[in-house]
Amino acid sequence: MQKLRLSSPANLVADYYRLFVNRRAYILQSDWPNPESGRHYYYRPTNKKTGQGLSLTLDTIRRHLEGEITLGLYAINPVNRCSKWVAIDADYQDALQDLIKLGFYLKRDGVDSALENSKRGGHLWLFLAEPLLARDSLIYVYDLARRVGIPVKGGRQQEGIEVFPKHDAVKPGEFGHAIRGPLGIHRGAAKRFWFYGADDNLEKQLRYLKSLAKLPGEQLARLIAGKAVPSQLAPPDPRAEPGMSRRPVGPEFRILDHLSTGLRKVGHNHVTQCPACAAEGHDRSGDNLSISIDEPHKYICWAGCTRDMIRAAVGWPRPVSPRSPWPYKEAVNVEIRRNSDSLTGGEIPRGSSQGDGLRG
Repeated sequence: MQKLRLSSPANLVADYYRLFVNRRAYILQSDWPNPESGRHYYYRPTNKKTGQGLSLTLDTIRRHLEGEITLGLYAINPVNRCSKWVAIDADYQDALQDLIKLGFYLKRDGVDSALENSKRGGHLWLFLAEPLLARDSLIYVYDLARRVGIPVKGGRQQEGIEVFPKHDAVKPGEFGHAIRGPLGIHRGAAKRFWFYGADDNLEKQLRYLKSLAKLPGEQLARLIAGKAVPSQLAPPDPRAEPGMSRRPVGPEFRILDHLSTGLRKVGHNHVTQCPACAAEGHDRSGDNLSISIDEPHKYICWAGCTRDMIRAAVGWPRPVSPRSPWPYKEAVNVEIRRNSDSLTGGEIPRGSSQGDGLRG
């Protein structure tokens, strides 16, 4: 991908930060595809000495824009439950037509948007004048999609748009959902995806994004006045699917019973070598797998190994319930608490000497 490399001056890096960064946590897209799925998964980069997640810096963004790495950006700040933007992702047949339709009706509401191409469809971005509550943004976008007849993916609806942020809040120490940072190189497609409306040039692209009118809180409040909270944000009815509370058939799987490598305590988690990575000759530093100390049934491989891959690697494949053809679902959201995750106002981080490169 060397031929796709570009130069990114400091002013473009700062502009990108102001537009897109909600919090200091981030993920990276793997340079190499998973040998089984062929997909380039995302993972949380960590300091090799401490195991702590790295914080986003201006230099990290520069490397993303220049094409050295590919960032994934989180959609919501857990401290204030706010976001600087809303991204509407569509990757189905006729997805671009639906995004263009949404952009048309956004404009009728006085809201500017920017359409970004993607590997299988596109992303429609709208930017906020200041970080606003994710809940309010989601109320507006879900209601708009309903009004213009655009399907929203979820539940029994298998095809439709996905909206980032996906939730109105995330708990302290959790991450929520991330989306590929625009203007970088998609490792799977081996190309950059540009925004329509400007030439394929970093400087012109960012100038175009800066020129778009940003949605102020007062206007958003008017747009959602009298609107109902969408079902996607409503708490689940515990009576809706009583079968989900049943315990899986057979003995309970305990990940800690199947690890022969030493555990290191990092914050509120155990860190150790991922068995699935080790089977492929990877994770020589022994820090890909994080396991919650308080809730050890919650674990995750930051290199992208799935629960099934990890369980198969330790000789305990996930059982299938006789009541359902689908495997029992385990919780995997590992709580990683960090002290440098919050952003206030228009804060721009200073460059850091802390290594933030890709792990081997």
